[in-house]
Amino acid sequence: MIALVDYRAGNLTSVRKALAAVGAEFFTPQRPSDLARADGLIVPGVGHFGSTRALDEGWRSAMLALINADVPVLGICLGLQYLFEGSDEAPDAPGLGLLRGRSTLLPPTLKVPHVGWNALEVTAPSTILEGIPTGSQVYFTHSYAAPVTDACVASTTHSAPFAAVVERNNIAGVQFHPEKSADVGLRVLRNFLRITKSPNLPITKSP
Repeated sequence: MIALVDYRAGNLTSVRKALAAVGAEFFTPQRPSDLARADGLIVPGVGHFGSTRALDEGWRSAMLALINADVPVLGICLGLQYLFEGSDEAPDAPGLGLLRGRSTLLPPTLKVPHVGWNALEVTAPSTILEGIPTGSQVYFTHSYAAPVTDACVASTTHSAPFAAVVERNNIAGVQFHPEKSADVGLRVLRNFLRITKSPNLPITKSP
């Protein structure tokens, strides 16, 4: 059962439809204690990083406890940025700190926000991207982006390269919207569903 966290940062209807399309069982927790029954966690979201303040210390503690118990987590768009230490968009709002680095505003060389289809450059073997070749087109809508670090397994360039997909241990995140990225996006969600059903299958590649 996948817990789909709702912190009022965008309409979750399309995410729910995509999860239903891949046969996932999911629920939206109403209180932090509800997370105890999840075997997978999805943190979606759109818009301003300040929206994450709705996840108070109770929610943060429950999510971190779940992730520290090796339950797989997938961050989508703003949810990917939340996996990092924070964002310049709301400097006083902390991220979960699972990955090092902060999100920054995309350079204004090209139009910002970055909205539309763009290609993934797959840079490392990846479980969450299994079956998805480099060059695959996915749908983005964002102004801030996470840095390319050793957790990045696929990047995209809009004015500058940024982390489009990250993985480490049981942690994964995608800056694009899989629920709006047609067959490629559904493949990402199927891969995540497979990981939640196989506790011994790590998200990240072997060294």
